[in-house]
Amino acid sequence: MNTALKIAAFATGVTTAFGAAYGVGHLTGDGKPAPRPATAAHAGHAPAPVASTGAAAAEQLPGGLQVSERGYTLALENPFVTAGAPTELRFRILGADGRPVTDYRPAHEKELHLIVAPRDLATFQHLHPVRAADGTWSAPVALPAAGEYRVFADFTPADAAEGLTLGADLHAAGELRPAPLPATGRTVTVDGYTVTLDGELAPGRAGQLTLNVGRDGRPVTDLQPYLGAAGHLVALRAGDLAYLHVHPDGHLPEGAATAGGPAITFTTTAPSGGEYRLFLDFQHQGTVHTAAFTLPVGGTPAPAATGAGAAGAPAAEAPGTAPAGHDGAGHQH
Repeated sequence: MNTALKIAAFATGVTTAFGAAYGVGHLTGDGKPAPRPATAAHAGHAPAPVASTGAAAAEQLPGGLQVSERGYTLALENPFVTAGAPTELRFRILGADGRPVTDYRPAHEKELHLIVAPRDLATFQHLHPVRAADGTWSAPVALPAAGEYRVFADFTPADAAEGLTLGADLHAAGELRPAPLPATGRTVTVDGYTVTLDGELAPGRAGQLTLNVGRDGRPVTDLQPYLGAAGHLVALRAGDLAYLHVHPDGHLPEGAATAGGPAITFTTTAPSGGEYRLFLDFQHQGTVHTAAFTLPVGGTPAPAATGAGAAGAPAAEAPGTAPAGHDGAGHQH
């Protein structure tokens, strides 16, 4: 996939998977169920949509907005959990025949990537569940607060031409205290690392986002590969949680011991104006960290060039905080 053309879509878009040249998914659409173009190599990664109406517009639906798509269904075993208590999230991917899918095409070292985020986008968890022989996936998860969560399953069936991202609601019981999106600015701090966001997004036009990682006032130049890439970016559009999973420009040789740094660059196109939460996963000294940003995108959608990737911006955490599931104590994958 050409990352200059795509930025994959963890919400209703933490679409996405991965190709030899890291791809980008799209984040557009009006929320109406519809098939997606069979041109991307991984869930949430597809060419940018072109403004249109009717059936054509339906095909531009971002990843993660549907529980069922192209004959595949995300079936949670129990969509009701208790906030603050460790639980095992179990689910299956059902095929058109109603049977669990048991054969997948690995993408970035995993058969399936799982994203869990609340509707207010205050936290973020990127999990890699384990599949049993009967097709049941399971992963331990602890939801930090009560509320409505969205679960995104990003995968590619072995016999499918492209990947897809399905989304389902997860309800966490408890005392609900909704909060607005945090205003992070362009620099956030996580686990002692400082991450700075450069670049802009404009609706309908491809743009570059560069994230620079530093520590103790110095640039980090020895980032480690994480799942075969220098970093992973998930973008969720506030309001509908359209999902986008992005991978960096360029390609790391297989088995590379270092991913360089301090800059990690992504190319993407915002499908619309609004606010996006950007979540950057990066690895250093054997630990995965997550930086979250809130990125406002102004204006209205502009015509996108054929093949340009649509994207949403993942969120970075406010200084001194880290999204649930990604901190110095251990990564949730």
